[in-house]
Amino acid sequence: MNVIGAISPSLERAEIERAKRKPTESLQAYDYYFRGLAGVYRFSREANIEALNLSKIASGIDPEFAAAYALGARCYIQRKAFGWKIDTVSQEIAEARRLARRAIELDKDDPSVLAWAGIALAFIVGEAEEGAALVSRAINLDPNMAAARRWSGWIHLYLGEVDAAIDQFEFALRLSPLNLRNFAVQTGLAYAYFFAGRDNEASTWAATAVGQQPDYFSAQLIMMACHAMSGRTEEARELCARLMQRSPSLRISRIRNRTPFRRAEDIGRLLQAYRLAGMPE
Repeated sequence: MNVIGAISPSLERAEIERAKRKPTESLQAYDYYFRGLAGVYRFSREANIEALNLSKIASGIDPEFAAAYALGARCYIQRKAFGWKIDTVSQEIAEARRLARRAIELDKDDPSVLAWAGIALAFIVGEAEEGAALVSRAINLDPNMAAARRWSGWIHLYLGEVDAAIDQFEFALRLSPLNLRNFAVQTGLAYAYFFAGRDNEASTWAATAVGQQPDYFSAQLIMMACHAMSGRTEEARELCARLMQRSPSLRISRIRNRTPFRRAEDIGRLLQAYRLAGMPE
């Protein structure tokens, strides 16, 4: 298909190869899916909206196309991670849950489908245990899938398993050192070291993530927290002011209510840092 050649420079080669193994029978649905997949790699709000629309078109053409639903769930993951509020929180949670569950209902043996559905359930819906089981199955099916390792690291973080999280993040970096989404791994390592009280290492990873993807909201938040806890209060407050300008509704209470992190001391350390940075309650 021409579309594969046109967008392949923007995508992870391994992801293309996985998708080519088991395409939908509809070449038209496949075309829309790949165009949507390219959109999520452009890392912009507009491209995310376009990718979600393309995933809906693909699943509309072939309602049995599991990867199209997983792509839709992936768009909601990206929205939350980058701080792109489109719908209400409840709408985004409900739709992410629907897409993730439909994807795994259709295909329980595609590692990519399992990994993206798993992190959607863990990160957006708050169902970390089910998400962990799905991502673990993805790794069992494909131990060399960097995305599954990446999301396994994040789910370990949500569950308060910091050492296991670091192991998975480091595994992901070894598997795919040039991966376009490694800023998410670097951000995960920043959170892990922050929760471990190793603020200098956390700051280094946060700076690396922001350097690779300056618009990544999650990386900016943990960089702000690292600055606050390491005594760089003025820098933390400046970054908080920029984040508030970008997202005026940002509040400690909203973050606390939506955080996927489970361990009380992890949440407490983050909230302490946000207060030091001057984030409103």
